[in-house]
Amino acid sequence: MKIKVTLRLDAALLREARLLAAEEGTSISAMLAARLEQIVRERKGYDGSRRRALARLREGMSPGWTPPRSRGEVYEG
Repeated sequence: MKIKVTLRLDAALLREARLLAAEEGTSISAMLAARLEQIVRERKGYDGSRRRALARLREGMSPGWTPPRSRGEVYEG
């Protein structure tokens, strides 16, 4: 279900947005909807990754990093 949203924009910004939308062959509404979807998708991905990483740290799991071997160990082995 789609719901209408009303925005208040500066006249100059609206003029530029109309030109940009026309150049891209779309509407301002479609441009804004696509950008908002992208922002939400990125945010959900970031938040999920952050939550998983913090959970691993709380559980005491290693984040996967190990210190590099010493120069002597590298050349001996």
